[in-house]
Amino acid sequence: MQFKIVTPERQVFADEVSQVTMMTTMGEITVLPHHIPLVCNLVPGEIKYKKKDEELSIAVSGGFAEVRPDGSVVILADTAEHAHEIDLTRAEAARVRAEKLMSEARHKDDVDYAALAAQMEKAMARLRVGNKYRKIK
Repeated sequence: MQFKIVTPERQVFADEVSQVTMMTTMGEITVLPHHIPLVCNLVPGEIKYKKKDEELSIAVSGGFAEVRPDGSVVILADTAEHAHEIDLTRAEAARVRAEKLMSEARHKDDVDYAALAAQMEKAMARLRVGNKYRKIK
């Protein structure tokens, strides 16, 4: 099936794959050929896809996924990085910075706190995917 990941800045990936696994707001789903059409929200995390016999990963910070009637899968992500592109030092620094700012926030129900929590989730997703890739290599 055709699989594509696009961000506002670039097309991150486009190729034939045998399956795609992603984390949605309703839980993890795996899309195989002939899946029913659907549209869903993505949460920050790992997108895994199989190309031939190889499983590869991309970290996304959220977005939308569409499984089209023709069987293709399109992900419109806020940001997306291949595992090998992730700078672990920068990702860890972003996590520490977001954690520090969250601990200093006055009101946990504040909009700024929600934005910091989103930054934390993005940094954690990048770290998980990047560390997993480094262990495999």
